[in-house]
Amino acid sequence: MTTSTEFDAARLERALAQADLRVLLMVVFHLTGDERWLNPPYRPVRDTTLIADPNAGLDAAVGAEIRAAAQAALLAGRPPAVRDPGDALMNRMMRVCLNERVPEEYSGMMREEVGFCPRFTTWTDPEAARAKIAQRPFRVGVVGAGAAGIILATHLRRLGIDFVVFEQGADVGGTWRAHRYPGCSVDTPNHAYSFSFGTRYPWSRYFAPRAQIQDYMERIADETGIRPHIRFSTTVERATWDDAARRWQVQVRDAAGVRVESVNVFISAIGQLSDPYRMPIAGEDTFPGPLFHPMHWPADLDVAGKRVALIGTGATAMQIVPEIAPAVAQLTIYQRTPQWARPIPRYHDPIDEDQQWLLSSVPFYAEWFRLTMLWRYGDGLLPTLRKDPAWPHPTRSVNATNERHRQEMLRYIESELDGRPDLLAKAIPDYPPYGKRILLDAGWYQALRRPNVELVTERVDRIEGDTLVASDGRRRGAEVVIVATGYDVNSMTARLNVTGRTGRTLAEVWGRDDPFAYLSAAVPEFPNLFIVYGPNTGLAHGGSAIFMDECVARYVVDFVVRMVEDGLETVEADPEATRAYTARVDAEHEALVWSAPGLASYYRNTKGRVTSANPWRMVDIWSMTRRADPEHYRVTRVADGGTPRGHAATGTRT
Repeated sequence: MTTSTEFDAARLERALAQADLRVLLMVVFHLTGDERWLNPPYRPVRDTTLIADPNAGLDAAVGAEIRAAAQAALLAGRPPAVRDPGDALMNRMMRVCLNERVPEEYSGMMREEVGFCPRFTTWTDPEAARAKIAQRPFRVGVVGAGAAGIILATHLRRLGIDFVVFEQGADVGGTWRAHRYPGCSVDTPNHAYSFSFGTRYPWSRYFAPRAQIQDYMERIADETGIRPHIRFSTTVERATWDDAARRWQVQVRDAAGVRVESVNVFISAIGQLSDPYRMPIAGEDTFPGPLFHPMHWPADLDVAGKRVALIGTGATAMQIVPEIAPAVAQLTIYQRTPQWARPIPRYHDPIDEDQQWLLSSVPFYAEWFRLTMLWRYGDGLLPTLRKDPAWPHPTRSVNATNERHRQEMLRYIESELDGRPDLLAKAIPDYPPYGKRILLDAGWYQALRRPNVELVTERVDRIEGDTLVASDGRRRGAEVVIVATGYDVNSMTARLNVTGRTGRTLAEVWGRDDPFAYLSAAVPEFPNLFIVYGPNTGLAHGGSAIFMDECVARYVVDFVVRMVEDGLETVEADPEATRAYTARVDAEHEALVWSAPGLASYYRNTKGRVTSANPWRMVDIWSMTRRADPEHYRVTRVADGGTPRGHAATGTRT
C-alpha cells in the first residue's frame, strides 16, 4: 500500500471531492489515529447496493469535515498512526465504515484480504527447511495457470520449493484466456475479484471486461516471477500414483512429444469452467455455417447482418445477447427455463480519473474500497437463503425474505418488459430466487424487446441444413448457431485421468457426476493429491472465486510445508473424515434454497445432490482452511535413510 506521497494540493482537493466518504473516513483514522472519527456524527449510512452512494448518507457539513481532515493529514506527510489495526480495532473500524454489526470473526479474514497482514504460508524455520529440501529433493506439480495456479505458484516460489505448472494454453489466465465471446466480463466487482497480493490494477469499470482481467493475470504472473516455472502448451494426459516411489508420475504432451514428470505432490487447479457441456443436436453436422460453444468463439467471426440462433439463457447468454442484438439481422434465442436477474445500476459505469487517482495515490483508500465491495458482495445474502419449514409456498420462494426478493425482481422484470405480455409470459421464473445462479442484468430485458429478437420456449429438436426445427415443428433459419449450454462442472480433476493408490481412477471413485472431497481439497485413495476449486467451492450466494482459490491454496501449501518440515512422505484424506465432511455439506445444502423442491440446476447432480455450490460463509471457508489438519489424514513418514514407514494416525509439527 502507498503510505508516503507528496501531493499537489489542488489535485488532491479535486479528487477528494469525488471520494467515497465511508472509505475516506477510514483513511483519516489510519493517518491520524484520532478515535473521534470512529464516533458520531461520523457514521455512514448502511448501504447494501453493490456500487454504493459515495456520500454515504452523511450530512454535507460532516462530509466536508472528513474531506478537510483527509487533505490536511495527507499534505502533512507524516507516517500513518495506524497501519495494521489488529483484529479488535479492525472490527470496530468495519462496524463504523459499514454501519453493521460485523461479527468479530471477520476481522482476521478482512485484514488479510486488504493486505494489512499477509496470507502467505511461511516456514517455521527457513534455514532448517532449506537444509531438509537439500537432503530430500521435493517437487510439486500444478495443473493449470489460471487464478488458482497463479496463487499456488506464487506461494511455492516464495517458499523456494521446486515446482512446475502444466498449462495447456499459450499463456496464463485460465477461463479468461480461453473465453473471448462478445460481452464477456466478470459478474463480481473487480475490486473484490482480484488477488490479495500484487500491484493494484487500474480497472476501468467496476465490472471489468475480459481483456482487462486477462491483462491483470498476465501482469501478476510477471510481477511474481512465476513464468519460468510454467510449461505452456502442455497437456496432462494422465497422472498415476507410484506407491513404491511414493510419487506421482505425470504423463504430459507438448510440441516435443510425450514425457513423464515425477512429482511428490500433484495439485489440480483446473477449476470448473474449462470443459464445455453440450448435448449433440440431431442433424447438426448438416449445418453449413459456424456452430460452436461460446468458449470456442471464432476469432474472425462477424455476426453483423446475419441470422443468429442462440441456444441457452444462462449467464453467458445474458452477456452475449445485449452485445450482438443491435448488429445482427435476426437473433433467435432458445430458452429452456427463464432466469432471475438482478438490476445493477452503474454496471457499465467507468471509474473516472479522480477515483483512479484516489485508488492509486491515497494510502489505505484502495484497501477499504476493496473491503466495502467484498462485504457488500459477500456473506450477507446467505442467511436469507435458508428454508423456512413453515413457509407455505416452497416452490416459488423459501422464506419471507426470499419472497420479498422475488417480488422485487418480479417488479423489475415487469417494468423492463412493460407492454410486452408475450415476453412476460416467457421471462418470469417459477422457482425461488437464487435457487439457480443469480444473474446480473446488463441489458438482457431491453435486448429482448428489440424487433429483431425472438425468445422461443420450445427446445431445438433437430437441425436440417440451415434450419433449426423446434419441438413444436416451427422452422427458423440461421447462419450462425451459438450453443450456450454451460459446462461440465462435475468432472473436475477426474478429467485428468488420475489413478490412485488402489488402482482406481478418480472418475471411478466419483462416478458419473458425484464429486466429493474432504474440505473440497483431498480425496481418499489419492495420496499427495490436492484440488483447488474442487467440489462444493462455487460461491453461489456471492463473493469472489479468487478468494476461494486463495483460501484453499494456502491450505494446500501449508500441507506442503508440513511435509517438508515434519518429514511426511504421504498425506491422504481419511475416509471417515471425508464422509463426515461430505455429510455436513449435504445436510447444510438440504437447508438452503439450492435444494428447493423440484429445482434442477447445474449446482445439482443427477441424484439431486449439490456438488458445485459451496454452502458455507466465506469466513467459514477462511477459518477451515487456515492451517493444514493432518489429524484428518492418513500419514506416512520418511524414516532415517529415506525408507518409508507404515501409516501413522496423525501428523504434527516437530
